[in-house]
Amino acid sequence: MILVKNIYYMLAYAFKVLQEKNYKRIETEEFENAADLCAAILIKGVSNLVKEGLGREYISKKEVLSGIKGKMDISESIKSMSLYNQKAVCEYDDFSINTYKNRIIKTTMIKLLHMDISKTRKKEIKRLLAYFEEVQELDIHSIQWKQNYTRNNKTYELLINICNLVIKGLIFSNQQGNTKLVSYFDEQRMCRLYEKFILEYYKKEHPEVKTQASQVKWQLDDENDEFLPKMQSDITLSYKNKVLIIDAKYYQNNLQTQYEKKTIHSNNLYQIFTYVKNTDYQLKNENKEVSGMLLYAQTNQEIQPNQTYKMSGNTIQVRTLDLSKDFKEIREQLDSIVDKLKK
Repeated sequence: MILVKNIYYMLAYAFKVLQEKNYKRIETEEFENAADLCAAILIKGVSNLVKEGLGREYISKKEVLSGIKGKMDISESIKSMSLYNQKAVCEYDDFSINTYKNRIIKTTMIKLLHMDISKTRKKEIKRLLAYFEEVQELDIHSIQWKQNYTRNNKTYELLINICNLVIKGLIFSNQQGNTKLVSYFDEQRMCRLYEKFILEYYKKEHPEVKTQASQVKWQLDDENDEFLPKMQSDITLSYKNKVLIIDAKYYQNNLQTQYEKKTIHSNNLYQIFTYVKNTDYQLKNENKEVSGMLLYAQTNQEIQPNQTYKMSGNTIQVRTLDLSKDFKEIREQLDSIVDKLKK
């Protein structure tokens, strides 16, 4: 089982703003589960927002008023017979805190109150919700997560991402349409976080190595690439004449069973082999040594893959990263991969 504290470190690398001093105190806290961790991050971030002033936007409103404000809707005023009462239906722009981003945050904080988080954090959330009194709640099943961020509202980016993790990763709908709350992120959300964490870790901690999530080009004999899927690597590390393509995998079971025998997931192996061979062919004139690695998050299974294969002139490794260890040991595991690359 992954330590909750390690989820914080993964988030800190994936979302660099968590490494700023405003969030440093969270690193020293103890958390019972992922929901408790997300609540702590949201409380700190929203508290900062409240101090700076919640973001506002001009929002179009239409209502019956005693006087004229903005533009009067004559047809609506006649239909509603407002004019007989010396009132009018008016459309105007209101500079309001009822923005979509604030609505996402409020909705998430309300959901967190029903999760297994500490009483102290619930008390803090209730205190912060008082500042969102004018903000409307959203239906969690129809939230538009794709939002635009500028220099003026960059603070919201981390918070909306944390909200997404809570709503998408900790709340499920069963077949009856009821919602179920869980203590840890679902596999899909953890897989994305795991990939981004490893990528950003190498970018920050090993600047001497070129780190990117590069696209692998199909090496075709002609120009016909219609219907071919894109090949997008999770992490590509380049150092001098060596290139290592890493596919990060987070599964409940990192081995499959075929005919009562444990094997590496077939599609994972086919995928990394395809990435490596196409990259190797692309760089054939540059004297590059191209290899690949499947880096699984270690599970509780008795057997864990730890193999090195030589395939058509290239090395393919299968390794596991133990996320149940202290983060210092996780760093050592990741650093050892780069150390080997640099030899």
